[in-house]
Amino acid sequence: MNILAFDTCFDACSVAAGRQLRSLTPSIAVAYEAMAVGHAERLMPMIEEVMAEAGLSFGHLNRIAVTTGPGTFTGTRIAVSAARALSLATGAPVVTLSSLHLMAMNPVVPSGRGRHIAIATDARRDEVYFQKIDRHSLLPVTAPALVNIHDAASALGAGPIAVAGSGAEKLVAHARDQGVDAQAILPNLLPDAFDVLFAAYEFELSGAVEPLYLRPPDAKPPALGPIVGAGP
Repeated sequence: MNILAFDTCFDACSVAAGRQLRSLTPSIAVAYEAMAVGHAERLMPMIEEVMAEAGLSFGHLNRIAVTTGPGTFTGTRIAVSAARALSLATGAPVVTLSSLHLMAMNPVVPSGRGRHIAIATDARRDEVYFQKIDRHSLLPVTAPALVNIHDAASALGAGPIAVAGSGAEKLVAHARDQGVDAQAILPNLLPDAFDVLFAAYEFELSGAVEPLYLRPPDAKPPALGPIVGAGP
């Protein structure tokens, strides 16, 4: 099984490629760069680099794995557009997962009390991008959502539960006010494409690959001036 995986949803760009992953002699290459901007310029060069390092040609890809959001509007669009283009060019099918699901798959997330872990990333305006994941199967318990802090705290359940991500501390403070047994961990956790490289083989193939924005972009077209469109 030959797989290419990548993510550009938040403040990092990560790519992983694996050749003959189900064999006794797999070849794996990874690249990870922290960046707030510049994903569009770096993604394709990083893909080319890891593919070459893994000794994998694009024509031999069996599957492409990509995060579809949530995240920054631009970063989410970049990953989805790249996956669509590569799938069209190579014929490789695409599997998708949320950026929050990928974060929960990171091995730095410690085992602990409770059946679930929650990922909460700061979405500003007292809101978080939120998703609960089963600790044992690493499968989603809830769909990724944009929710206010109070509702996210209620969605945690009674606990115990660990919450990871940039919105974890604020969410846990609200949750404890509601009597929830919650702990904030890993505030700097970001998605890493390597963590889905082997698991992508088990994912169901996606149909249309669509971005998961959860919120419209903040940027809006400028309003028309008083002269534009005016009659003679």
